[in-house]
Amino acid sequence: MDMPRLFPIGEVAKLFNLSVSSLRHYDNTGLLSPEYTDPETGYRYYGPRQFEALNTIRYLRTLDMPLPDIEDFLRNRDVDIIEEKLRRQKQAVIEKQKRLELIERKIDNRLRCLHDAQSSDFDIVTEVKVPSCSIVWMSDNLSPKTFLDMEPSIRRLEGSQAEAVVFLGKVGIGISEKHLNERRFGQYDGIFLLLDDEDSFDGEVTRLPECGCVRIRFCGSHTEAPERYEKLMDYIAAQSLRPVGFSREITMIDYGLTADPDKFVTEISIPVE
Repeated sequence: MDMPRLFPIGEVAKLFNLSVSSLRHYDNTGLLSPEYTDPETGYRYYGPRQFEALNTIRYLRTLDMPLPDIEDFLRNRDVDIIEEKLRRQKQAVIEKQKRLELIERKIDNRLRCLHDAQSSDFDIVTEVKVPSCSIVWMSDNLSPKTFLDMEPSIRRLEGSQAEAVVFLGKVGIGISEKHLNERRFGQYDGIFLLLDDEDSFDGEVTRLPECGCVRIRFCGSHTEAPERYEKLMDYIAAQSLRPVGFSREITMIDYGLTADPDKFVTEISIPVE
């Protein structure tokens, strides 16, 4: 009886568009052993039985099926088993699609924020309607000179979240209504995290209602903020308005996105009525 032709590992890798390291990994994990291994050189050789199994492995991997599930099927080939595994894999794909759609929305949010910041008119006070939003607030006494000065507070704010939610354009600091009226602009009363609708946060979340705000954007960071607060409060007084909550000061573009300080953009909004 003729022995089937055996193919060396390198040739098999080329035939199936796999890496040699993948074939070695399949052998080491027990997923697919070669037909013959040279006891002296350790070189692996494969035959038709392995080719059939490799076809199955490659196909199921294109469906993103995990290797342990593939190994289980190869050891227990049965229509019911593969049907169950395919149904389970379909559900995993659906969950992954949801996750990718969530990531896509987050990317779109950040792109919109960047475009919005870069197209800003600077040092002009405007009245805007700010939609309702969710924040995580933490009272803290802050006098930041740079974004780095806020890092210890940010770490406490984020805590042990399983998912990273802190990113530039989402972290802000605020001055209380009382201190705004007293025009104490060098000291902040708290730090907050602005959550996208897609964000998941394990902790206390505050929903802020839609409100009217006076807003100013400027080229710079927190060190240049006091004079802008003066400008905002002068406008509020001239228009017979009054602050009705803490200010919302957010660095939209900072060192985290650019090394050029001339491109830094900060926004200050004060809720008014």
